Amino acid sequence: MKSAGKAEPAGPNVSIADRGPMAEGLTARAIALAILALVGSALWMRHAGLVSHGAQLGEAVPVVPAVGALVLLTLLAPLLRRISRALTLTQGQVLFVYAFLCVAVSMSSVGVARMLFPEITALQYFESPENEFAQFQKYQPTWLVPKDPTVIREMYEGAPEKAGSTPIGLVPWRAWVTPLTFWTLFFVCWFVAMLCTISLFRKQWADRERLTFPIVHLAMDISDQSDGRLVGQFFRNPIMWGGFALAAAYNIGNILNAWNPGVPALGRAYDLGSLFTERPLSAIRPLSIAWRPENLGLGYLVSTEITMSVWVFYLLLRMSNVFATAAGYELAGFPFDQEHATGAYLALGIFLVWVSRSHLKQALQKAFSNLPGLVDDADEPMPYRWAVLGTIAGVAGMLIFATQAGMALWTAVVYFGLVLLFALVYARARAEAGAAMVWLFPFYQHKRAMLYALGSEVFTRGGNWGNLTILSTMMFCSRGYFQSMMAYQTESQKLASEAKLNQRAMSWWLVASLVFGLVAAYFIHLTAYYTHGANILEGGTTQGGYRIMLAKGEFETLASYVKGHVRPDGARTGAMISGFIITGILVGLRSVFLRFPLHPLGFAMVTSYGSPLWGPFLLVWIIKTLVLKLGGMRLYRQLIPFFLGIVLGHFFVAGFVWGWLSLINEMYRRYVVHFG
Repeated sequence: MKSAGKAEPAGPNVSIADRGPMAEGLTARAIALAILALVGSALWMRHAGLVSHGAQLGEAVPVVPAVGALVLLTLLAPLLRRISRALTLTQGQVLFVYAFLCVAVSMSSVGVARMLFPEITALQYFESPENEFAQFQKYQPTWLVPKDPTVIREMYEGAPEKAGSTPIGLVPWRAWVTPLTFWTLFFVCWFVAMLCTISLFRKQWADRERLTFPIVHLAMDISDQSDGRLVGQFFRNPIMWGGFALAAAYNIGNILNAWNPGVPALGRAYDLGSLFTERPLSAIRPLSIAWRPENLGLGYLVSTEITMSVWVFYLLLRMSNVFATAAGYELAGFPFDQEHATGAYLALGIFLVWVSRSHLKQALQKAFSNLPGLVDDADEPMPYRWAVLGTIAGVAGMLIFATQAGMALWTAVVYFGLVLLFALVYARARAEAGAAMVWLFPFYQHKRAMLYALGSEVFTRGGNWGNLTILSTMMFCSRGYFQSMMAYQTESQKLASEAKLNQRAMSWWLVASLVFGLVAAYFIHLTAYYTHGANILEGGTTQGGYRIMLAKGEFETLASYVKGHVRPDGARTGAMISGFIITGILVGLRSVFLRFPLHPLGFAMVTSYGSPLWGPFLLVWIIKTLVLKLGGMRLYRQLIPFFLGIVLGHFFVAGFVWGWLSLINEMYRRYVVHFG
């Protein structure tokens, strides 16, 4: 899928083989700094994301605390080095901290722990004679969810205050130890399966196809200390500060507008759809250009073929609705963007495996044979034998967990197969297109695709509702974004390659970051829930915030199947097949015509979550096209710091400044920043 045509070098592409024999390892200083930064980040997110609900710091790509640590430690490193050589903090150690936080902080955000807790407790708390939730509770084993009604009720409503008690003391930890231990084992199996899988693709993507990894480019430039001066080259570049100022001005205008609506500001988006009021053109709505500085900045490093494909396919989708309306064809959900994305991701996943088949075959031979002349894996993130066995063990652990909980084996195989395949495609999108959007995959579609194709009755053969109950309990695997961790894994491997870090130390470090991150996530959520009550957190009133409503709705849908099973959905299944075929045609056209301008990855990205992406990519496509025509590659390279400055300026003002202001002032609700 690598773009053909114009050469557009967008980032460092030094082969891992050129690193030399002395790869920098992990130090006690980096470990201590990473854990300290995680503690501060978790407490920050507890208040900003849960209690005040002012900023979702872990939904950004990269997560806001990781970028903050990257900048702060890079700026402090020269000062510490001048004070004492014993305090030296290298670029590599800074990047170890950054990679740790990218994974660990994500666990405390809206797509992991904040979806897990409601999902495993909603059946008990929201039970009533009307919704028939009680009949499904028996299918959730005691090791999977707490069974004490008081434990569940106090989580949602808050525990009674006790004299001298602290938030830690309000949590009934003993009731949560067993479920959270098993869920942690499940997350570890899932994470290891993704890490080992992506390790098998590293050489193909980074060394052979030489993907650009735009987010890695950003982290490497920010953390650069190569010239040994007090301030690195990135921060001394006036062009970078121009981009920083542009993004800062945009956000400051919006912040001032939140205080005083009379202050003019761009807002978060411009609604083009409001220009079309008459049918059938009104069917083009929603059509808005989202002002996403991070996508504009990183989009500059993406090939023009992908950026053009994104906005072209998005407008074609919107126009298809106009044509359908004009023809009198109106169906709820048309043109079925997410269903098209499901087919597109499935096709791309199969294609990625097919393109890498030669390398994967060599890796398998290396894993199970010691014959001379096989591919060398000495500089890989892990030996190929570990990678293959780790993938098998991780997937097996996921299947054992699900089947022991009550899910049918065939259901678990299909469900987790889609989850892992979509994770691979999402990782590819981040590596090649650098789209800073954690939700850029067909979220919530893995289970829905199975129901669209098969209907619900097939999942309850023999009158056993345990299969669907556990599938609903594990809804967060599809609706949450844990699968996006595969992108952080491949980016961390690329960082290790570029910064000459020990690849295998990085692999173990990532697994450690997961465990530390989960512990921090459990702590901040349970202490917040039992102190304040989950119902009133994250913007909730008395019935919970968005994540709780998702969990409740999931089980209401399950209960509705008792009254009548849903039949296979021909329209949506057709859309999935259509997405698969369109993607296959695009792949074929690019294989036959090397300069064919439309990229299948652009189609997959747009159909999965194109609304906030197409506008910034349209703007950056126009800018980059003009830059390449007027100034060539020289001007293109000179302007890279400007666009990276846009990204940093947005993260600084909208993430750091606004994120901290959300702790002390209620005005943040008038300007909610969406990074994901």
